[in-house]
Amino acid sequence: MTVMKSVLVAAAATVALSAQAQSLPTSGTLVVVPAFGEVKHVNDQVVATLAIEEQDKDKAAAASRVNQKMNKGIAIVKQADPSAALKSYGYYTYPVYPEERPLPAGAVAKPRLPTAWRVGQYLEVTTANLASLPKTVSAAQGVLTLNGLNFGLKPETIRLLDDQRIAATYKNLNERVAAIARAMGRNVSDAVLDTVDFEGSGNYATESRPAAAPMMMRSAKMAEDSVVAEPSFEPGETTLDMRVVGKVKFK
Repeated sequence: MTVMKSVLVAAAATVALSAQAQSLPTSGTLVVVPAFGEVKHVNDQVVATLAIEEQDKDKAAAASRVNQKMNKGIAIVKQADPSAALKSYGYYTYPVYPEERPLPAGAVAKPRLPTAWRVGQYLEVTTANLASLPKTVSAAQGVLTLNGLNFGLKPETIRLLDDQRIAATYKNLNERVAAIARAMGRNVSDAVLDTVDFEGSGNYATESRPAAAPMMMRSAKMAEDSVVAEPSFEPGETTLDMRVVGKVKFK
């Protein structure tokens, strides 16, 4: 009986506290409400990173082959996709040293001399011609190496979607304010928006680009040019989101 009485007392106290919480005055209350909105769109642009690297005992010979092949690769890309925007970057030259071996006790290490030179360069290709992308990449891979592929949206598409993104975010804000009003036992008409602070997430603007650090991509001993089968690509879609913070005051 004592246990049962304690349970009943606790339950009664919980009900009393809930009733008291629901009856708290809300007149003049300022509520900060976060809301979110997003829109999705099929990707309509791609940034492809092509590269070339050569290694030779003669630094000038390695650089010469890189320059020749990059020039040839650029010409191939321009012919395959005249609408593409090209940008060269990340030209590098660095020595290749022989592997270090343990020295006998008391021996003095000799200065290390390079046994070869590694030279390379990157080419960034931006295009909205996704239908011809496999053909363009295949043609370029006969000379260059595909080092990265990043699908996204054209700036014009992002601007067109901005209205939808704002509308979706503002709709979510209204829905959350209505839910809060119901929880407080108030009518939505009693709520007045005091402040609305839109904060774009900026996720869509993040550009992913491989680091310019040199990597072994192609050896001088490889075939000069080769025929590469066309690859398959799926552009996917991009999500643009937005965050808004609203301050709502109840009458």
